[in-house]
Amino acid sequence: MSHNDDDSSDLGPAGQSKLESFLFSCELSSKVPFYTFQGDEEEDLEHFLELRTVCLGEGAKVESNVVEVTAMNHQGKTISVPIANLHLSCLPMVSLGDFELKAPVTIRLKAGTGPVTVSGLHLIASQDEESDLSDEDDEDDDEEEISPIKPAKKKQKQ
Repeated sequence: MSHNDDDSSDLGPAGQSKLESFLFSCELSSKVPFYTFQGDEEEDLEHFLELRTVCLGEGAKVESNVVEVTAMNHQGKTISVPIANLHLSCLPMVSLGDFELKAPVTIRLKAGTGPVTVSGLHLIASQDEESDLSDEDDEDDDEEEISPIKPAKKKQKQ
């Protein structure tokens, strides 16, 4: 499933980057205690994981379920951080807002047996192929006159 606002969002000046987003979800349990999110190895693409919710699934026991993520920090070092401590009786779900991490990211069920579902968005940033053409168009724009914006005319009632 893909969610796009006008098929792309601008990340840089003059629309040089395109951003696509796709639904992401994984389930952690004692049988599958971790999931590693990795992007494609293409040079012109950057992959991000935007985590939104962490919630207990059907059949969860009354116990603490601790979920942690492992990713790179700003210095390029791997760091692990707990993001949720879920309990069936008092906190079955956590909303993380827009918790964005650059791939690769490992999500781990540090404690508990789950099941725990982690969901969010897989974001892919790519260089816009039209960015080379925009430089040529900018030269033409300088020569054209820009007309002022006029207010819309009101429809007359009949």
